[in-house]
Amino acid sequence: MTSSRRSFMRMLGAGTLTAPLATLYSRTAQGAPAFGPGFGPLQPRLPLNTEDVVLPGAFDYRGQPLISLPEGFRYWAVSITGQTMSDGTLVPGDHDGMACFRGHDGTTILVRNHELSNRESKFGNPRGVDVADALKFDPWANGGTTTLVLDPEGRLLRHYASLGGTNNNCAGGPTPWGTWLSCEETTSLAAPGTFQQRHGYVFEVPAVAFGPTRAQPIVGMGRFSHEATATDPRTGVVYETEDTGDSLFYRYVPKEPGQLLAGGTLQALKLKESAASVDTSTGFLGRLNQPIPVEWVTIDNPDPADNVFANSTRAQGQAKGAARFRRGEGAWYGNGLVYFCCTSGGNLGAGQVWAYDPVAQTLALVVESTDRAVLEAPDNITLGPDGRLYMYEDGAGGNNIVGVNSQGELFRVAENRINDSEFCGGCFSHNGRFMFVNIQSPGITLVIEGPWRKGQR
Repeated sequence: MTSSRRSFMRMLGAGTLTAPLATLYSRTAQGAPAFGPGFGPLQPRLPLNTEDVVLPGAFDYRGQPLISLPEGFRYWAVSITGQTMSDGTLVPGDHDGMACFRGHDGTTILVRNHELSNRESKFGNPRGVDVADALKFDPWANGGTTTLVLDPEGRLLRHYASLGGTNNNCAGGPTPWGTWLSCEETTSLAAPGTFQQRHGYVFEVPAVAFGPTRAQPIVGMGRFSHEATATDPRTGVVYETEDTGDSLFYRYVPKEPGQLLAGGTLQALKLKESAASVDTSTGFLGRLNQPIPVEWVTIDNPDPADNVFANSTRAQGQAKGAARFRRGEGAWYGNGLVYFCCTSGGNLGAGQVWAYDPVAQTLALVVESTDRAVLEAPDNITLGPDGRLYMYEDGAGGNNIVGVNSQGELFRVAENRINDSEFCGGCFSHNGRFMFVNIQSPGITLVIEGPWRKGQR
């Protein structure tokens, strides 16, 4: 971490956020004035349960600060890789995407991805997410999800495996009907002695469940290197990102909202201004905050049987003029807009955040990093109870949680102190009291409590 990286985050040189985002903040804060660029300087802080931060057979973090936080914030660790869960299996490694749901009696339910692949687990259980073979999509695959149930004070009540036999579950997204969409970031094919199924699908996991669900791929949502989803609660349309250098931004229009397995239409976003496929990764900084009219083209074959590029979902879309994005990753729906990150987008290649307006059918660039010391590789993204966006970095110069306010000012909320692993899976409790987030490797889920609603006072 460079000294400039540790310094107070300054205003992004590219300008302010789009009008839609500024409107979003004013609606969320109900007219309350902005309260400044952040929560203040960060300091290394010990977790409240410092004596419990031990990964069996791997790392011992007792007595060490895991992260830095501003004054007035505190945190603790729950569900650490290698611990024994309530179902008797071990917490798998490689924590990744995550969402929280309101449970019964004030509880919070977290559904968490594990980005594990072919008989591989960096720490914890060598079987990965350990469920019965009959419930797995592919017995050879180690990825999937686990579910955590926390009490109203953010303390762990139970945790258990909830989806298994999937591959490289990176991100995903919550749905308005109380499920988690877990996405495979891969297009691995079946082969002798390895995977028994081809991969690259989305799987649905109910939040309120007391054990694992049977893994069923939602084929209509496409087979590609999935990253994240964001669902429009008005229409049931699911928006999807793709983590490749020439990725597309997709939407899945289900035949029946809330019934994704019943089929639907997969489409990709196209800029109306051009008949040909446009590379959005550079050249848009001068159009910051300017809504761009878009339309959608249909992917004729959402489930290509091989990995020949010409047959891929993105090649089909590009041939019809769909816009290209550089490594589409985190996505989040909030107050009528769909936000998504392009981790390597921008003239500097340090990251972009786009906002899509489903009603106006426009796309706008809302953040582009012009300085890696300020923002590098925004990956996951969520909307806070204060109406501000929070981005989770996956960069090379140290990883932080970075907020952005309605004036376009960036500010750091947390810094990883123990290694260079990314923050991921960030989300907030229904009452705005807690942020939940993962340190991916070696795999620690944190609860961060603080004055998250400060801007609404």
